[in-house]
Amino acid sequence: MAIHHITTLIEGGTRMRTDPRDRGHQLLEAVCTGRLASAVLVALLAASALMLGPGRADAASPSSSAAKPPSGAAIAWQPCKDGERGLECARVAVPLNWSNPDGRTISLAVIRRPASRPAERIGSLFVNFGGPGVAGVETVERIGPRLNRLGHGRFDVVSWDPRGTGESTHVSCFANDREQVRFWGAFAIPATAAESKVQIRRAKAFAHRCTARNRDLLRYDSTADTARDLDYLRELLGEPQLNYRGLSYGTFIGQTYSNLFPDRVRAMVLDANINPLVYTRSVQASMLTDNDADLVIGKFLDLCQRAGPSHCALARGGAAARRYARLLARLQRGPIPAPSADPPRLTYSDLLIRVFTAEGAPAGWPDFARELDEAARGDGSAIAQYAQGATPQLGNALNAATALQCADKPVPPKLGPDAWPGVLPALTRASRYNGPVLGWILWAPCSAWTVPAVNRYTGPWNAVTPNPVLVIGTRFDPRTAYASSVLVAKTLGNAVLLTHDGYGHTSDEDPSACIQREVAAYLIRLATPPPGTVCRSDHLPFSPDFGPPLG
Repeated sequence: MAIHHITTLIEGGTRMRTDPRDRGHQLLEAVCTGRLASAVLVALLAASALMLGPGRADAASPSSSAAKPPSGAAIAWQPCKDGERGLECARVAVPLNWSNPDGRTISLAVIRRPASRPAERIGSLFVNFGGPGVAGVETVERIGPRLNRLGHGRFDVVSWDPRGTGESTHVSCFANDREQVRFWGAFAIPATAAESKVQIRRAKAFAHRCTARNRDLLRYDSTADTARDLDYLRELLGEPQLNYRGLSYGTFIGQTYSNLFPDRVRAMVLDANINPLVYTRSVQASMLTDNDADLVIGKFLDLCQRAGPSHCALARGGAAARRYARLLARLQRGPIPAPSADPPRLTYSDLLIRVFTAEGAPAGWPDFARELDEAARGDGSAIAQYAQGATPQLGNALNAATALQCADKPVPPKLGPDAWPGVLPALTRASRYNGPVLGWILWAPCSAWTVPAVNRYTGPWNAVTPNPVLVIGTRFDPRTAYASSVLVAKTLGNAVLLTHDGYGHTSDEDPSACIQREVAAYLIRLATPPPGTVCRSDHLPFSPDFGPPLG
């Protein structure tokens, strides 16, 4: 999510576009998701007004604020080229280093969807969709009407591609698509020691490429830098306080902002929360601590069996869990035929990648179950084709995702890339599915990262905001465990927990009218649900009435 005109000054690369809903971004979002890392997925520090070191800024101190916009400064909105009519787009220059506001600048891509009920407008609602790296501008273009409904049309919906991503000044680890495809080749999760040695060398080379090509940007690419960008955008829009909704990694942006600028928060909705204590510690710490992927796959199999063969194909011809276990065991021995794929085989790595993309999106579970049923019957074409199509896009998505993941961790990490023989098995024990995937695509390159982020924020996390922060946690979330949302609600200085009794990564993936009512009441009236409130989903996965994700 980041910019273009000064891109060549920092990255010197050719822009490679990504679609926020393409398979690479689904992988990445998980990846990215921090939790991912966490999920897969992190000290006490003195306050530093200009974020040269971690610590909470004092909102009352003039030096703690984002650089003041020039007198009369405003965002120069123009009609967007894509999306529905009425959308407004702009580019905003921000300091590369907020401690030197008059120095070099980078550019942010920003979008606004004006409130549909302007006479009752409350203000601007900033939204971030996680990743890190899911494009804010493209996502608002795609689902603007749904976002408008969050506040019943009473907010301008505003989003941006955070620094380092998208159409803003972005991280570019390769000169062009061709070079990137040649570098990654047919990416696969290593299955042998020999394959692992090859992959760790590739991870080291990837980290070297990224840090060499983007060194200046990477020094100022932490979430704390993004939080200061967000505060500057708030000022430019003339908003006295921030209204914000963050999903997944977007919750970490919100947690960081609310602790740097607690007095500037009006309303903040954090859905599918990253555990900041482990997320800022290390990739492997977050992955070992905050991971419910295996639990969710177990629920997927239970729900499939309950739905029966008429609604879940994997329940045909025997117990779904037994058929799934047999398929995994068979693939661990070697590939099975996939006659429609190229190459015509399904590997265990392909299945892991497919599980990774499917686990957080219950609307797609019937299709995933059908693909598993076909593979169990001897034809792995559907899963193989999916994985083969996803891996090239994953390479593109990893440029920004890896950079932002590494930016919020200590550099150099305690465990370098040569520690892989101990780290990868530990991650796999923590999660049979996400451990190896996230271990190789996140831990491995971050273990070789050499550029520390100057302004990395590691806490404290207990600042008191004027109004409670609304923390939403889904009970069966594979990427940001429900326990993390519980922890965040207790850790923030003023927060209330809203439990979503559902499935998937973020409450949007398993629609709940109850959640939508509570969010709207909070955004509009600052009304919070009573302690212990639980919202059920409208329908169970595999139900014919199960609705599409809200995002």
